[in-house]
Amino acid sequence: MTTTVPPPVLELLARVSGDEKHDPSAHSTLDVVWVLYDQVLDVAPDRVDDPQRDRFLLSKGHGPASTYAVLAAKGFFPASWLDRVASWDSRLGHHPDRTLVPGIEIGSGSLGHGLPIAVGLALGLRLQDNPARVVVLVGDAELDEGSNAEAIAVAGRFGLGNLTCVVVDNRSDSLGWPGGLAARFALEGWDATDVDGHDHEALRTALRRTDPERPTVVVARTTDKFRGSRQSPLVQATRPTTKGAAA
Repeated sequence: MTTTVPPPVLELLARVSGDEKHDPSAHSTLDVVWVLYDQVLDVAPDRVDDPQRDRFLLSKGHGPASTYAVLAAKGFFPASWLDRVASWDSRLGHHPDRTLVPGIEIGSGSLGHGLPIAVGLALGLRLQDNPARVVVLVGDAELDEGSNAEAIAVAGRFGLGNLTCVVVDNRSDSLGWPGGLAARFALEGWDATDVDGHDHEALRTALRRTDPERPTVVVARTTDKFRGSRQSPLVQATRPTTKGAAA
């Protein structure tokens, strides 16, 4: 991997356990989420209720581990929370809850909801003359949901320049799209970019760029292909090996 995510963040991610079947889905988002919070988004732990904060919506709510690790690294909540994900008294679940987790903007996990919510949020902010950006992260397979097709079309028609959609393309979609994912958005009037999802400089450039007249999509191609494996290579590299795990 060409990632430059700091090792302490990888160590935080390795502390999240209990939902290993979704590790590939979660870990394929790590570079994007880190670049967003480290170099792009205008949001901070002491401004989680600021009306002019940028909003990050994780539509891939079934894989929140990377987002949890980045939020902990940035001080949104104590790192100790990562050790008890999904325990009975934990604020961190296998799906994020906006009422329990500082920095989480929507409860998600049922695929196909994040982008439509982001469209409505971006439209509302524009009507209020609020300069905040809305960035929503979706998965490539999630775009099979019909609600996303409607959201893509509506955002393009409304020219929502304050909206950015990041598609983490880990090739989990079985059918694909004629011409590629970026072309699907461009057809509806979006400014579309296709980048290496592990190249932080390319991600930073693409995610900082906006067009005031139309929404932006960044298709981030990742190498952590969804295979349904119990452990992704990232977990194997960062999680301590036990005799049981090595057997």
